[in-house]
Amino acid sequence: MSPKTRVGWREWVGFPDLGIGRIKAKVDTGARSSTLHAFEVEPFDRDGEAWVRFKVHPAQRNDDYEVTCEAPLVDQREVKSSTGTVTERPVVATDLEWMGERWEVELTLVRRDSMGFRCLVGRQAMRKRWIVDPAKSYVGGKRLPFREAQRTRRVSGARTHDRSEEE
Repeated sequence: MSPKTRVGWREWVGFPDLGIGRIKAKVDTGARSSTLHAFEVEPFDRDGEAWVRFKVHPAQRNDDYEVTCEAPLVDQREVKSSTGTVTERPVVATDLEWMGERWEVELTLVRRDSMGFRCLVGRQAMRKRWIVDPAKSYVGGKRLPFREAQRTRRVSGARTHDRSEEE
């Protein structure tokens, strides 16, 4: 087994198959599953398979930029939040990208408007890969300015849309 990579308690990650070049994520060892802020979540059928369409505001405290995503629906799961509330959430599988590495993770989709982070990377996604150093932040660097990293584009399995370009 290769050595685990040391990461900070917060990192910039990407979900390229969803058209999200980067999003600030809390690396949360207290959360089993990973979560992505999503709204207007709509299940639909594509060629006899269950899919889900949803929108994401990837920039923290900025609702001007939104990405419309589509992905196969993997599951519907009951998840207990940090406040103890149990909700049923749709689950999608997609690649997480960090520092040039990509691997598949499952994401539960839920509104996180009032939360400090629009994305949580949970234990399942980091298992056998990362060791979290709570004294560090952004070990992977801050990378490109937000707009440059989030250019509107069409990617396989996802559609992206920048609402601010319509105005």
